[in-house]
Amino acid sequence: MTAGMALQLVREAVLETLLVAGPILLIAMAVGLIVAILQATTSIQEQTLSFVPKMAAILIGLVLLGRFLLDSLVGYTHRLFSMISNI
Repeated sequence: MTAGMALQLVREAVLETLLVAGPILLIAMAVGLIVAILQATTSIQEQTLSFVPKMAAILIGLVLLGRFLLDSLVGYTHRLFSMISNI
């Protein structure tokens, strides 16, 4: 294995991590921002108020995007296992 191959593997791993974690993190961030704006406008400072909508949005996001995320991870794993024979 050359340094270029190792660098390519690390690059693909980082991109795959961003691809899998990114949509869920964006959903959580958007819901958190909306709840924070609502809390600021209504002067409600309850900490649990932001937790429940975020968890619900993440759960819905995982249900809707789960198939895509799983297919992406399975494809990446297949590529890694096929590269083992080349190394």
